[in-house]
Amino acid sequence: MKKINLSIDGMTCSSCSNGLEKYLNKQKGILNATVNLVMANATIEYDEKLLNKEKIEEFVKEAGFKSLGEFKEIKVEEKSKKEKFKFILFTILAILLMYISMGHMVNLPVIPFLDPHTNTTNYMITLLLLTICFIIYGFDILKNGYKNLIHKTPNMDTLVSIGVITSLLYSIYNMYFVFKGNHEQVMNLYFESASIVIYFIKLGRYIDGISKDKTKEAIQKLVKITPNTAVIKIDGIEKRVTLDEIHKGDIVIARAGEKIAVDGEIISGKAHLDESFITGESKPVSKETGNKVIAGSINYDGYIEYKAERIGKESTISEIVRAVIEATNTKPQIAKIADKISGYFVPSIIFIAIITFLVYLLIGQGFQTAIISFVTVLVVACPCSLGLATPLAVVVSEGLCANNGILVKKSEILENAQKVNTIVFDKTGTLTYGKLKIAEILNYSNIDDKELLQLVSSIESKSTHPIGKAFIEYVEQNKIPLLDVDEFENIAGYGIIGKIKNQEIILGNSKILEKYEIENKYIENEKKLAEKGNSIVYVVKNKEIIALIGVNDIVRDGTKEVINTLNKNKIQTIMLTGDNKETAEKIAKEIGITKIISNVVPSEKAKIIKDLKQENKYVMMCGDGINDSPALASSDIGVSVNSGTDIAMDSSDVILTKNDLKSILNLIKISKKTVINIKQNLFWAFFYNILMIPIAIGLLKPIGITINPMIASLAMVFSSITVILNALRLKNIKGIV
Repeated sequence: MKKINLSIDGMTCSSCSNGLEKYLNKQKGILNATVNLVMANATIEYDEKLLNKEKIEEFVKEAGFKSLGEFKEIKVEEKSKKEKFKFILFTILAILLMYISMGHMVNLPVIPFLDPHTNTTNYMITLLLLTICFIIYGFDILKNGYKNLIHKTPNMDTLVSIGVITSLLYSIYNMYFVFKGNHEQVMNLYFESASIVIYFIKLGRYIDGISKDKTKEAIQKLVKITPNTAVIKIDGIEKRVTLDEIHKGDIVIARAGEKIAVDGEIISGKAHLDESFITGESKPVSKETGNKVIAGSINYDGYIEYKAERIGKESTISEIVRAVIEATNTKPQIAKIADKISGYFVPSIIFIAIITFLVYLLIGQGFQTAIISFVTVLVVACPCSLGLATPLAVVVSEGLCANNGILVKKSEILENAQKVNTIVFDKTGTLTYGKLKIAEILNYSNIDDKELLQLVSSIESKSTHPIGKAFIEYVEQNKIPLLDVDEFENIAGYGIIGKIKNQEIILGNSKILEKYEIENKYIENEKKLAEKGNSIVYVVKNKEIIALIGVNDIVRDGTKEVINTLNKNKIQTIMLTGDNKETAEKIAKEIGITKIISNVVPSEKAKIIKDLKQENKYVMMCGDGINDSPALASSDIGVSVNSGTDIAMDSSDVILTKNDLKSILNLIKISKKTVINIKQNLFWAFFYNILMIPIAIGLLKPIGITINPMIASLAMVFSSITVILNALRLKNIKGIV
């Protein structure tokens, strides 16, 4: 199975995207296709044995659209002067058309040359010529409507096309009778209806296009973070190149005031870098040889040379942008329901319009009344607002999340986060910074503390666990050389093992002693260290405990406030940790968590999550380490802090790019507001159709309420604008911390 993301041209409404999606999913070899109207792209999973890119692009063409190749970037297109001029020109023509066709009805001064009573031929030909201009202006609508009808995926354009063509042909039909001498038929011309329907739809799409572009701005800002060029060093010679010319392993130079061009590792120099766009840390971070740098960071004050490691699509920025785009390409359940309704809606409206036409003929209302009612039903029922209701709200919320340090991988999360009633937190690296310090050493061996820590640090240097960083920091500060380690092994949830000078060293918690059947004579000492809030590391050499080391952690800023807020909102909070009970209880008491599950291994973490879900709890798991990955994957919503390991972030649904747990509160708040907003949008879309369709049919004629195709098209535009404006309100959610 392969996946491809194509840019699609020619989609003008939600029915277009739904129609293309249905057509693609019908094709043999396509396993799943998701079409995104707002981003104008299609994500397609297919069997590479049966299909290739060229064949898929043929399917897109057959459906009436055009593939622009693989989706590479988010484009926020400014409306060109030519397009604006065209829109202004047709606005003037629309006003002129309305004045000529209807001015005499409201006692406005009549242009003698175009008087329908004295210069009938001039009047009709002028209206016809103006209408032809509008037909050319809206040819894309008519073309899409026809193609979608041919492919049995009728959409909004199909409704409009049938209505416009019907009005045009009916008017030309009446023109014929006028030329034959029946001058009364001049009052039965509906050229203006066909033209103004096209104009109002173009107006709606023009406004819609501007609004959709605004929703992409937050994502596009990420793309612009990296510089266009950089200086690389080749054989001691500096050369300025574009980012595309940088390869992995190249030595890149960043001077004070310049931006980091690609992700990499410093090999020379020292500087303070501003990484706030990723980490949310407002203060510049000190970086030196061996430290990683992120593309887009600003070098404040130093000179550094770094080796390019992650370039192009592999960079941190590209991954974030790609994840956001992929999130917008997934659909929450509420959107799938709306799509399904919209899919049945268009054929139903065509059926209702035909029945309306036939009924009017059967009851003797005449062909004119029947055809006008037919056109009005088609125009007034266009489901544009129905289709925009969900995707626009989702994209606005995605942008809002990105701006607030929340990277959501699937848009379903925006629907489901508000359901969360239980949040399970890992301790080390999640509730705490994971920046541990060696607090106390109980040495039971005949070697001194410095030599003991050299042994321990050498093995811990091979580990990714936060505890290992405390030892690495210690040896670096004290300039203690590391020893060679052989046969290193990581035993997740227990500890690590390695050999130094052919002597086996075991490091870990008390469970590792049980695993290797090592007698523990120091349980009381462990308790004393744990009571002080230490995480305990047993040091075992040749099956003999030679030391106990207490390592302390620091609680993340704002964690207590986050837990208190969750508790007030009746969301249960649980600490799930592999650490000992005493240490876990101390941290939990400090921040306000009442339920603690300690001394657990990774497989147990995942089982606990599954058990909670079986209790009908909607569970969010927040972690950062390799040992959290099974639990993150097992939870309803997995959340990883950005400082976590790659596998933890791969297993999660949400990444907190600012490493701030307050982002969880923001996610839940945005989720609640998004779901409310979508429901409001769907209500207005359905309410509009429920209200307007009976009027269009003529059921309210007895009480004097009627509409014609022009008013119907204007009402349709206002319906869409209402949904757009309501979705954009999400940008101004108050109370985000």
